[in-house]
Amino acid sequence: MRDTLRLVRAEDLQGAIGEAYPEPMDSEVRNLRLTTGITVPCLVRGREDARPLLLLHAWGESRRSFDRLVPRLTDFRIYAPDLRGQGDADKPADGYSLAEQAGDAAAILDALNVQRAFVLGSSSGGYVAQQLAVGHPERVAALVLVGSPLSLRGRLAFADEVSRLTDPVDEDWVRKSLSWFPLLHAVPRWFIEDRVQDGVRMPAHAWKRILEGLCAATPPTESGTILAPTLILWGAHDGVLPRRHQEALAARIVGAELKVYPAVAHLVLWECPEQVAEDATKFLSSVG
Repeated sequence: MRDTLRLVRAEDLQGAIGEAYPEPMDSEVRNLRLTTGITVPCLVRGREDARPLLLLHAWGESRRSFDRLVPRLTDFRIYAPDLRGQGDADKPADGYSLAEQAGDAAAILDALNVQRAFVLGSSSGGYVAQQLAVGHPERVAALVLVGSPLSLRGRLAFADEVSRLTDPVDEDWVRKSLSWFPLLHAVPRWFIEDRVQDGVRMPAHAWKRILEGLCAATPPTESGTILAPTLILWGAHDGVLPRRHQEALAARIVGAELKVYPAVAHLVLWECPEQVAEDATKFLSSVG
């Protein structure tokens, strides 16, 4: 496992940026006022009659972390919000427990007039997705958990660094934080730079309280039962989430499928969005 980020060559970047950033005619960003008291922007893309798919991003990121995935999810009506404290969403002082984050996700569906959706969560976004499936089972038609934890209870190795953050959050600190999650595949420079800016835009209290909320929570599969059909995608070289936890997560969700990517680390979405899109589409299409 490498300890540095592998980047594509500079001459490869222009095409990658051009592919990712232009918004198609059937895409818009809506500002949603939620019943939980905050306003969040949400990317809406795809045919109105397509099956709805809610994308939940990881801690420290934004809806833009799905920029390389969304264009490949052509069978779905995509909803990709910035979550509380992150991206261009409101960043209040509180409301960051896991249950409250899942409550925001349910309120996002309410604001979109979507009664039931497929839900795909990346990393800690998958933890929120699990809590949504436990607390609001009627809203979740199926789950895709991408590099997502069984449990975050306790204190993570980098928690002390996060606890010392002050405003404004230093860009160099955000860059160094990426080393917590080594990459085994080349990832475009523009994408990594965009994730750095996601981190810089977050105030220190959001960094801290989101992490605290995740780590303080009872794991969703201990507090309730997930009934939704579930696909778990995990990188075999994940240095954060051990295989035994992924196997336990699959065992706790009746009928769940665990798919292991052999040469991928923790940031599955970053490393192989094409494979995630292919596997998610095949799975979600199979469950209707």
